[in-house]
Amino acid sequence: MSTLSNAAIRDIETVIHPYTNLDAFRKTGPLILDRGEGIRVWDTDGNDYIEGMAGLWCTALGYSEQELIDAATEQMGQLPFTHVFSGKTHEKAAELAERIKAIAPHDASKVLFCGSGSEANDQQIKLVWYYNNARGKPEKKKIISRIRGYHGVTVASASLTGLPANHADFDLPLDGILHADCPHYYRYAEPGETEDEFTTRLANNLDEMIQREGPDTIAAFIAEPIMGAGGVVIPPEDYFAKIHAVLDKYDIYVIADEVICGFGRTGNMFGSETFGLKPDSISVAKALSSAYVPIGAVTVGDDMYEAMLEQSKKIGTFGHGFTYTAHPLAAAVACKTLEIYEKRNIVERVRGLSPTFEKRVAALADHPLVGNSRAKGLIGAVELVADKGSKRAFDASQGVGVAAMNNAQKHGLIVRAMGGDIVAFCPPLIIDDAQINEMFDKFERGLDDTEAWVAQEGLR
Repeated sequence: MSTLSNAAIRDIETVIHPYTNLDAFRKTGPLILDRGEGIRVWDTDGNDYIEGMAGLWCTALGYSEQELIDAATEQMGQLPFTHVFSGKTHEKAAELAERIKAIAPHDASKVLFCGSGSEANDQQIKLVWYYNNARGKPEKKKIISRIRGYHGVTVASASLTGLPANHADFDLPLDGILHADCPHYYRYAEPGETEDEFTTRLANNLDEMIQREGPDTIAAFIAEPIMGAGGVVIPPEDYFAKIHAVLDKYDIYVIADEVICGFGRTGNMFGSETFGLKPDSISVAKALSSAYVPIGAVTVGDDMYEAMLEQSKKIGTFGHGFTYTAHPLAAAVACKTLEIYEKRNIVERVRGLSPTFEKRVAALADHPLVGNSRAKGLIGAVELVADKGSKRAFDASQGVGVAAMNNAQKHGLIVRAMGGDIVAFCPPLIIDDAQINEMFDKFERGLDDTEAWVAQEGLR
C-alpha cells in the first residue's frame, strides 16, 4: 500500500466498494475519477477514458449535461425536499408519473416511486403479495425469476437475482423465489439443438416447474428483456412468445425489469417492445434520470390499483413508502431527462448508431480469445474462452475477463468484466459513430494485450 497515493489510502481505509474483492483492493487501490464531459471521464492524474459502460448501464445522456444540471439547480432553489406521505405532493411527482405512463409498454394506471432498481423490484414482490391477498388468493405468492437474471441487492431483490455470488453466505435466496432456465443459447443449448428447439425446451421446463410447484402458488414471473449483469444475455427471437404461452395458462403476473433496457437502449423506448415481452408492470431506474440523481419507479395497472384501493380501505392505509419516494430533486431531473429523450429523438438515434455498434461487436468474434459476441442497440458483450471450438471456459481463478477489462482501461476505455469472463459494453446514448469506432479500437488493443498475457502465462 506504500506506493498508493494518500487519496487512495484514505479511500481504502474508509469506503466499502460493492462488487470488489475487498482483500485484493487493499493492494491495488481505486481508480479515482475527478470529472466527466460527454462520453468521457478523467481521473485525478488527468488521464481520460471513454466510459464504455455509461457508468453502470445508466448515464444515458453522458456527463455534465447542462439541461439536467439546470433542472437540478432550479429545483434545489425552489423546493429541495418534501415527501408524498399522507396526501402531500409536489408538481414534479405528477408530471413524472404522467410522462412514464405515456410511454410505458403496457396500460399503466399509476406509478409508485422509489430510490433505485433494487427498491423497485422489492416493491414488485410486495405488491404482488398484496394483490393476491386482496384477491383472496393467499397461497399465490411464489415468484419465478431466472438463472443469471439480475434484479437487485436488497434481501428480496437479491433473492430474485440468479447469480451465485449474490447469494453466497448471505443466506439467500428467500423461500418462495424460484429460478427458471437462462435463455443463453450459446452457453446452454444442447449439442445439435436449434434455437427453436432450445426455446421450446425452456418453455416446457417452465411449464413443468409451474405444474410441480402448483399453479395456484405461482404469483409472478420477472424478466429483464436482455439480461444485463448476468452477461448481456440476448434471448432468441421467439423466446418470450413461448414463455408467454405458458404464463397465460396459469394467471401469472408478468413483470419486466427495464432498469437497464429502458429508455432507448435496445432501439425501442423499452426492451419489452424489442423482444415481445408483454408485461403487467415494469420496473425502471438508472436511465430514468440518466443516473444524475437516484430514482426508481414501478408502474401499476388498473387491476393492481383496484386491489390497492380495497386493501387500503380495509386496513386504513397503504402501509408502504420511502422518505425519498418521488423526491422532488430526483423527479425534476427525471422529468427533464425524459423531455430530452423525446426532443432529441433518442430512440431513432440509437437505431441509427446500432449498425456501427453491432458490426464492431460482431467483428470481435474473430479474435482468438472470443468465443461469442452479441449486441442489440447500444448494449453488447464478448465471452472469452480458452478454446473456441469446444467453448471451454477459462478457470475463474485465472481472471482473464478482469485482465481484459484492466488492459482496456490502460488504453483509455472503461468496460465491465462479469462472471464467466464476459466483458460488457454499454456506452452513453449520446455517443456517435466515430466514438464507437474509437471505443472498439481501444478495446481491441486491450484484448490483444490480454491474448499475449494468456500465452505468456500458459493459461490455455
